[in-house]
Amino acid sequence: MKTRPKADLKTIAWEAMKKWDFRPQFPLAVRLEVEEIADSLPKNLPRGTRDLRDLLWCSIDNFDSEDLDQIQHCEKQEKGKTLIRIGIADVDYFVPKDSKTDRHALHNGTSVYLGVVTFPMLPDKLSKGISSLLQDVDRLAIVMEYTVFPNGDTEAGEIYRAIVRNKAKLVYEEVGDWLEGKGPVPEKIEDTPGLKEQVILQNKIAQQMNAFRMERGALDLDTLEANAVVKDEKVLNMVVVQKNMARSIIEELMVGGNGTMVAFLTRAGVPMVQRVVKVPKYWDEIVLLALTYDEHLPESPDAKALSVFLTKQRLKDPERFPDLSLTVVKLLGPGIYMCLEPGQPPTGHFSLAVMDYTHSTAPNRRYPDIINQRILKSVLDGKECPYSVQDLVDLTEWLTDREMASKKVERFMRKAAAAELLAERIGDAFDALVTGASEKGTYVRLIEPPAEGRVVRKERGLKVGMKVRVRLLATDPFNGFIDFEYVGTRR
Repeated sequence: MKTRPKADLKTIAWEAMKKWDFRPQFPLAVRLEVEEIADSLPKNLPRGTRDLRDLLWCSIDNFDSEDLDQIQHCEKQEKGKTLIRIGIADVDYFVPKDSKTDRHALHNGTSVYLGVVTFPMLPDKLSKGISSLLQDVDRLAIVMEYTVFPNGDTEAGEIYRAIVRNKAKLVYEEVGDWLEGKGPVPEKIEDTPGLKEQVILQNKIAQQMNAFRMERGALDLDTLEANAVVKDEKVLNMVVVQKNMARSIIEELMVGGNGTMVAFLTRAGVPMVQRVVKVPKYWDEIVLLALTYDEHLPESPDAKALSVFLTKQRLKDPERFPDLSLTVVKLLGPGIYMCLEPGQPPTGHFSLAVMDYTHSTAPNRRYPDIINQRILKSVLDGKECPYSVQDLVDLTEWLTDREMASKKVERFMRKAAAAELLAERIGDAFDALVTGASEKGTYVRLIEPPAEGRVVRKERGLKVGMKVRVRLLATDPFNGFIDFEYVGTRR
């Protein structure tokens, strides 16, 4: 019996990056430029830099993350208000505009996380080193302040340079399990005086902020995006990242931070990059979709009504909800970057139910965040904005394209990894849900592992939402194909 050749997923990933016009390797000129950057902080800090190293800053991220963009700190105030400070890595300090490193970062536009390999936007010496807010080291940061009221509403405050020190690098799963009563207090929290109370406060504030946005129509979407678990270059499993309270802390606090950036730059009268999800063009199709669930939505786009519908369906049928979410996401349209000119009303983010939104909290990983950081610094220093309106129009068009391309690479590699994982299980039967049925083909998502593929045999009569049994016929990791045969329905 012939041994099946193992797919080289790293090579497949490199080829996928090039196919979608990414540059997966840092050129020699970039590597040499970065090597010249000093590892230590400058002796003469920029004017107006505040020393906030004594604050009990912490970060919450994935267990293996080293490119840490943000840290946070909450402080109780009178009348139930809370002061939030978000510290953002000062990437621009180390990556000057139009430097070789900057031009390479602009071309890719984003870090691309593929499970089997990561293609960072910036070299590791920067993103995992001197521009990362690592634990127990002094770092340059941009600090955003805003106030949260007891009802979850926010008021933007000031933004300034600071020197900070992350006191604790925490992990989503550990903190989430603890906050949800499913695990012990993480060791780092237990061993750091005051940190337990700090994280509990952060969680309380995040829930207040989330409740405020949900009341105004924020959408609670939940698409299944499985990541490959890889060890020694072998795919062991496909795992879906689960939402938890720790992830909600970061999501909510960063929404507030990004709103503070928009407010600050708006007051300054400068153009900026905004993050937009427009009022959906295909609202009529969302209305028709709701009717298939015996639910009625208003004729005009209404985020609050859509939010109520989605919440109801999540509770009613959690197994099918991710596929409903994915359909709604496609009908809403993608998030895009746009230039917001001074004096013009913002377009807003339909899914988040906020009007004042941008990307500014992850400059190690996203280029738009570096652009906004540079614009902010020009305001702090009383200098001319480094970008014209036309510059930002051109840049946002390019960076939107880069983000969409990164999503395509990520989707392709999830399929390739799943195909490799299932390659030894030809002939096995699986429980699945039908996720697509049209002239283009019939598709299913397995319940376990959460892999997607096409039904190429006996697919006639299958409809979206049906619970079925399928048999695996073939896999092709190089093309991301997984083929099934329909063998029966299930309850």
